[in-house]
Amino acid sequence: MHWDVISVTAINHLEFAVTFADGLSGRVKMLPSHLSGVFEPLKDPGVFSQLQVTDGFVSWPGDLDLAPDAMYEAIRRDGQWILT
Repeated sequence: MHWDVISVTAINHLEFAVTFADGLSGRVKMLPSHLSGVFEPLKDPGVFSQLQVTDGFVSWPGDLDLAPDAMYEAIRRDGQWILT
């Protein structure tokens, strides 16, 4: 699918660059207010830095991932996706 993630690179803690299968690329920024519940471990820079691509998803250890379709649409529209 066009929204499959093919690469991800950490820029800063809570921010990364992403590229999709169709060549679209952009940035994702996670605000601290988003880091509750299952995403709370990402407050630790050591955990956040373990981001990777798994089966077309941006993911972290512990079965954490982000929806690539929502990420794709926000980046296509705005050039970035800010998770609040």
